[in-house]
Formats: sequence, structure tokens, C-alpha cells
Amino acid sequence: MQQKPTKLQKEVAGLRVALLSLMDAVVGEPHALRGLLPIGGRSILRHQLGLAMALGCARIVVLAETLTGDLVALQHAAEAGGARFHVIASARALAPLVAAEDELLVLGEGLLAMPEDALHLLGDGPVILTMPVETGLVAGFERIDINSASAGAMVLPGKLVAGLGDLPGDWNPGSALLRIAVQSRVIQRELPGLLLDQGRWRLIRDEAEAHHAEPGWVRLHTAGAHLRSPGLWIAANVVRWLGPALLHAGTRPYVIALAAAITALLAAGAGWFGWPSIGFALLALAWLMQQVAGLLARVERDSLLAWSGRAPLDVAAEWGLDAVFIMLCAWRSEIPAATGVPWGIAWFPPVVLFLLLRLLWRLQPDEGWTWWLTDRFVAGVMLTGFSMLLPFDFVLRALVVSLMVAGLIFARLGDAQGEDIAGRKKQA
Repeated sequence: MQQKPTKLQKEVAGLRVALLSLMDAVVGEPHALRGLLPIGGRSILRHQLGLAMALGCARIVVLAETLTGDLVALQHAAEAGGARFHVIASARALAPLVAAEDELLVLGEGLLAMPEDALHLLGDGPVILTMPVETGLVAGFERIDINSASAGAMVLPGKLVAGLGDLPGDWNPGSALLRIAVQSRVIQRELPGLLLDQGRWRLIRDEAEAHHAEPGWVRLHTAGAHLRSPGLWIAANVVRWLGPALLHAGTRPYVIALAAAITALLAAGAGWFGWPSIGFALLALAWLMQQVAGLLARVERDSLLAWSGRAPLDVAAEWGLDAVFIMLCAWRSEIPAATGVPWGIAWFPPVVLFLLLRLLWRLQPDEGWTWWLTDRFVAGVMLTGFSMLLPFDFVLRALVVSLMVAGLIFARLGDAQGEDIAGRKKQA
């Protein structure tokens, strides 16, 4: 599904229109266009489209010499998000598409910006983003005056577009609009230098720069991932090391999620044929693969390339993995071998165990140790060892009792903290 555009905090009187460009050739490759350089498996132009729609643009205008297959795909993405799409061959063709009461968002070709930064800087109305001229020229941005350079993005009043008709037809529309906006005294806002230093705002000019930017781009999008348990730490590092290659090769998150589901089915098959230890190990791997898929999907959501909600299949996958864990534990149990034992008694301890793992995390989500309870990689590794080396049924029951005791202890601590807070309030 395509990303649905978010609503701006500020309502504007007219429409907001975006002007994107697909005219500049890649440095050293005259037949390749800068806007089509891939970052994370999608073109920079596609990233800019997601940003434009998140900024509330109801009309997307792309300046290009001809309509190509890439632009047709971009048109489908824009229309799926509810925006109108236009391709124009000259700057003068822009005027009929922008009314005087509209706002025009202009993004420089090859500009790659972290969406949250761009939304913060461009969401408040007419503004020209700038940077010190020494920094901007080195980074490839256009000079404005002796002190400032453009940061490659601006929001202009629609009435300024009419000024394009007074200029020669061979002027670059982005440069022309920048000059018109400066002469019209549109507010200039300097881009925080930290954004450039951290790679959160950059201009991509050739394929080498795109390859260099991609790993950092993935790391920025996974910087806030919860790394509170071993499995989550491993999954995050897999995404940071292999994510750029996977996305660049066009591997979408659902492909990895499908591989995780197949691995879980192999785990169930191993348990059915009497190899539960192998099954537990495969389930640990399946959970890791599911986390990798989830992180890659998060990268796409945060980049405004995909639907922003959490797919119901993610929740179903979590419960499905737990169901396979429970099934393997029941098959591994030695209780059914005893005579006179009712059927199904072997299922009770693993069901209680995995429900307790979920319950304790919900009761104490802010405690660091409870994140280990959600880590099915840890669970799979531990159950593999228990299955191979220890009395399995005894260990399961010991784990259930230990978790119950831990829950009672933390419930008591929580009550004590609540009483202490209430006492302090009374004293105050």
C-alpha cells in the first residue's frame, strides 16, 4: 500500500503544489538522471514525492523532457495517495497549475532529506532554506549571495510563479524561482549545520554519492530502534549491515517476512518428526527474520515510501510463532509417555509460560528486563539448550513458577511505590 499523506498542522487558503525536477544529468553520466538515483531501492524522486505528499501537496508537478516509465510509476504512487500529477517540459507551463493563493513547494533535484527534519522546517509556510555559502558550495548547493547558499528546498507564495513568464525560456526553473523569491523578500531560514554533519540533509549528485549515503540513511532510520535485548540488537545490526544491499536489490520487507513464515513451518516439521531441539533453533531464526522484516518496513514507513500503519499480519506472526513454540514444547514433553495421564496435560505448562511472558511485559513495559521476555530469539536458544541438556518438563514448570514469583514481587514493589507517592502528596 502507498503512503497516505499526513495532514499539516496549518491549513492554507489555497492548494499546496510541489515542483520536482527530473532534468539534471548524473555527474559523468550524461544519459542518467540525478533524480532517478536509487536510495533504499527507490529513486530520490520517489523519496521527494513522499515528502511532498506528507507536506500536504495536492498537486505534484514534475519538470521533465519526456514522459518515461519511471514517471508513470511515480504518477500511480501520487494518485494512490490522492494527489494530482502533472509532467511539464518548460517552466512557463507551471503558471497555469499554480494559483496566486496557492503555495509552491520546490525541492532541488537530488535532494535527500530526513522527513521529520523537512516537515519541521518547511511546514510553516513561505520560507527559503539556506546555509553558509562555504558549506553550501562544497555540498553542491546553489549560491544565493556572498554569504548564503540555497539548501535545496523552499516554499513560495503561488503569486511569485507568474514571474517566470518574464524570464528567458532557457532558465532553470528552480534557480529562477529562487531569484524571484529572494527579490520578493521571502523569509530565509538557515539550515541547522548538524543536519549536514549527520547526513540528514544532503544533495546526491552521482552514483558514488548514492552508494555512500545509503548505509548512513538506513542507520538514521534505525537509530531509535529498541535495542533492549540480544535478539533485537542482532536484528538491528543485520539491518544496518545488510539492509542497504537488500533494499538496493529490490528486496521488500514482505519477502523476508515470507521467508520467516517458511522457516517457522520448517520448525514445526522438525518437531513433528521428533527433532524439537532443531525446531526451537529454527524458531529463533524465524523470529530474527521477522524482526529484520519489521525494521526494514519501518525504514520504508519513516521514509514516507509505504503505508504508515502497522500491518495486522505483524501481530498475527507474533502469535503464530508463539503457537509453534507451544506446540513444540508439548511434543517435546515426556508426560504423554506415562500411563493414565489425560491427553492435553502436556500443553498446559507451555501455554501458561508464553501467556506469562506476554502478561509480564504488558504489566512492566518500561522495565529493561521485561524486554527480554518478548525476545523469542532468547526463548528459542534457551529452549534448544533445555531440550538437549536438561529435564525439559521440570524446566518448563520451574520457569512458570519463577515468572509468577517475579510478577508478584514487581506487583508488590509497584504497590509500595504507589503508597509512597500517595504519602508524599498528603505531606505536601
